[in-house]
Amino acid sequence: MPTARPRPPTPLTPPGIAILSLLWRQPMHPYEMRHRIRVQEIDRVMKVTHGTLYSTVDRLTAAGLIQPMETSREGRRPERTVYEITGLGRDQLIDALRDGLMRVTPDYPGLAMVLAFAQLLDPAEVTELLERRSIEAESQLSGMNAGVDAALKQRAQGVQLTRANLLEAEYLIALKRAEVDWLRAVVADLREGRLSWNRAAPGDQDTELGGPTDGE
Repeated sequence: MPTARPRPPTPLTPPGIAILSLLWRQPMHPYEMRHRIRVQEIDRVMKVTHGTLYSTVDRLTAAGLIQPMETSREGRRPERTVYEITGLGRDQLIDALRDGLMRVTPDYPGLAMVLAFAQLLDPAEVTELLERRSIEAESQLSGMNAGVDAALKQRAQGVQLTRANLLEAEYLIALKRAEVDWLRAVVADLREGRLSWNRAAPGDQDTELGGPTDGE
């Protein structure tokens, strides 16, 4: 009898990692997964729509990483299938977490992309736009800090919460703080004339796009 070949690892998307992580703790149906993703604010670090959730569940099932456990119906509600993680799912989840913590993967931030072509706009307009962005980023940073403060107050009141539960919040706050600081510095340089450029005109072959140049 031929020996069964081991399945190649299934590439895990962020929603796939989230679903496997939830099922690691306990079996549940997709509706409960959606609820947990909202309540635990997992959607702060990834976009998980209704369609994405169910298509990811189907893909993980087909790959043998999760499996149906039972199907039930309550009243007139549609049937709900409870899923559980498989041994293969546990192994591939652990591998994905280790790989994600260790490796630096390419990232393509939207701001960096438009900055590469910002010379198509007038420096004065870019200054105003970045200043508006900095105000919004500062507001987001304040909200993120307030959320962490509220979580720490809950811990002080005896809620089981450790720093490990807030690591992703710490990371996001650090990124947002760096963005705010950078925006403030660039806006100041633009306003004080330390950074400028000649706006690129249509058909202008002399202006290099891809990075602002000093006005000196």
